[in-house]
Amino acid sequence: QVRLVESGGGSVQPGGSLRLSCAVSGNTYGRFDCLGWFRQAPGKRREGIATIDTDLSFEPRYADSVKGRFTLSKDSAENLFWLQLNNLQPEDTALYYCAASPKSCYSWFLESPGEFDDWGQGTEVTVSS
Repeated sequence: QVRLVESGGGSVQPGGSLRLSCAVSGNTYGRFDCLGWFRQAPGKRREGIATIDTDLSFEPRYADSVKGRFTLSKDSAENLFWLQLNNLQPEDTALYYCAASPKSCYSWFLESPGEFDDWGQGTEVTVSS
């Protein structure tokens, strides 16, 4: 099983920044080709916000709602990923999850949480004045 642990959430004012991390461990062989970040606000459906191929074969993909503000990257340390959140707005308030898929990232993965087999517990992001 692939284990994912998110950290870095917190409370910020509008316009602020946070950096989330996702540490991946466990039996990743054949089970981890794509990392996705999703978020879910109270009363709303889970929203895909960014994906990245673990071999960095393609550029990360972003949802339109975060494009230009969020940046997904892979650390030089194995299986550690960063999601930089800039210019945060109240509508970004949510529980943020990272997830692992055994498949390479496809363009529709942002709309398909079912393609991801393993999930972390989430880290809370709150944006308010």
